[in-house]
Amino acid sequence: MTRTTWHCHIAVSLDGKIARPDGSFDWLMDYPPQEFGIDAFLAEVDAVVMGRATYETVRGFGDWPHPDKPTFVVTSRPLVDPPQGVEARPADFAALAAELEGKGARRVWVEGGGQVIRGMMAVGKLDVLEMALLPLVLGDGIPLFPEGTPGLGLRLVKCEPRSGGALHLVYQAA
Repeated sequence: MTRTTWHCHIAVSLDGKIARPDGSFDWLMDYPPQEFGIDAFLAEVDAVVMGRATYETVRGFGDWPHPDKPTFVVTSRPLVDPPQGVEARPADFAALAAELEGKGARRVWVEGGGQVIRGMMAVGKLDVLEMALLPLVLGDGIPLFPEGTPGLGLRLVKCEPRSGGALHLVYQAA
């Protein structure tokens, strides 16, 4: 059986925020995701796990950006008219991980937000943390690692400067 890699690829401000308090991320617009390897990364992803707020934000963009990737939205509420391939799941991260591993997923994008990342870390399912570290301090906002996130040792495997003073960082779980 193929081992699943649980991979979080995310943009973060210097003060550890992944979005403004209202969930918006207009502050990312000056930093093209292609500079951070998003296209190559997405080509390797077999499935996506995201939280309800992330889903609602992405849904607001119009066309679903992952039509060829099974997507699992961690939520306690039903999804209204979800795109094809998108399913709601309860916050049982161990069961969701077992399901995706059982289906042979090789790489799963733990897209966010912070609560989903925390939940996956709590069940030992974060192997790679890849970040676009942007030279901004947002102050208030949604943290990458909310309170209650378990500890995790990481090993830096890549650090490359990008335009505008940003860094492309890749860590592996130690």
